[in-house]
Amino acid sequence: MSMSRTTATNQPDQTEKQTEDQGVCYAVIVAAGRGERAGVENGPKQYRRLGGKAVLAHTASAFLNHPKIDGVICVIHADDGDLYTSAMASLGDHGKLLPPCTGGATRQQSVFAGLKALEALAPDHVLIHDAARPFVDANTVSRTRAALDTHAAVLPVLAVTDTLKRGDAEGRVEATVDRTNLFAAQTPQAFNFPIILDAHKAAAARDDINFTDDAALAEWAYIPVHLVEGGARNTKLTTVADMSEAERLMDTMVPDIRVGHGYDTHQQVSGDHVWLCGVRLDHTHGLSGHSDADVGLHALTDALLSAICDGDIGEHFPPSDPQWKGARSDTFLRFASERVRRAGGTITHIDVTLICEAPKIGPHRDRMRAAISDIADLPTDRVAVKATTNEQIGFVGRGEGIVALATATVVMGHQAK
Repeated sequence: MSMSRTTATNQPDQTEKQTEDQGVCYAVIVAAGRGERAGVENGPKQYRRLGGKAVLAHTASAFLNHPKIDGVICVIHADDGDLYTSAMASLGDHGKLLPPCTGGATRQQSVFAGLKALEALAPDHVLIHDAARPFVDANTVSRTRAALDTHAAVLPVLAVTDTLKRGDAEGRVEATVDRTNLFAAQTPQAFNFPIILDAHKAAAARDDINFTDDAALAEWAYIPVHLVEGGARNTKLTTVADMSEAERLMDTMVPDIRVGHGYDTHQQVSGDHVWLCGVRLDHTHGLSGHSDADVGLHALTDALLSAICDGDIGEHFPPSDPQWKGARSDTFLRFASERVRRAGGTITHIDVTLICEAPKIGPHRDRMRAAISDIADLPTDRVAVKATTNEQIGFVGRGEGIVALATATVVMGHQAK
């Protein structure tokens, strides 16, 4: 899709960034509106239920689950505290979600309130998104965020494909409008944080302007706005018909299911016990490792981290760090389980396969399942542990080491079929 920048003037501007800058990025979700056009009898549209969750919870999840978003703040109406608490309860104790702030009488005032609430955190970038766009997809967020590495302001859009007509006061067609270079604007709209904050401060000092779109405010402040491709499903819920269509679309959604895989092996050395899947077993040998060398929990830790694309056990607990010498591996698994939950995931199943000639795993399998269940805070009937030998083949068959394979199933949310 070919895009070009749009500005309010043709004069040179110094806000265009030319160097790559990853930076810290927060999202502001504007949820303070009343949504009268969607019908008021069931409350504000951002708190209506879609697929068992509030619209706002779906919207927030798209940013809370995105690896390039460091934090999320919702701007809500002063009367909606209880509605907000109820709506966001489905997300659990999410580490990226900041306490909400109170918005103003207009969208512009509400966005400004959100920006001021983030000012003390001094982020490099900010994405501003409408709460009533619950179907924003990760790719749209990624494209918008990535463009901030080289641009100060970014607007996701879709090219206008319908024929456009201009009408007169009597309801008759006056002319056909050329749709070349015409686009429909979406959110999230993304900005260099200090630049958009300064623009909002300047706009707030004026009582003769009221922008319903942050890109328009940026244009007013002579900030060049770069266009990127939006998402076809990223529509705004405005009317009663929109809410009905959203219910239909939700019925076509499938869970975002992730399956992570982990592998680990440790050499058998002299000793009198091994740790396997959180259980200490008497044995003729020990396992060599910087920590307690629990090969099962190590593989499972990697599987969970893999499911959320969050590195591996060596990255988070490097063997060169003396604090992990002799450490119990339940520390690593608890850490990975919490990382999954903080990323918005729910662990639904865990499976570990131990490959060794000895010790015998069968008599201890239920203890191992119970240990993993306790560490990962998961029902035991969602934890599988099994074992096999290597038929005396290779280093495992010769009793020189033990191998573990693990998979972890995590549900992150919903995406379109």
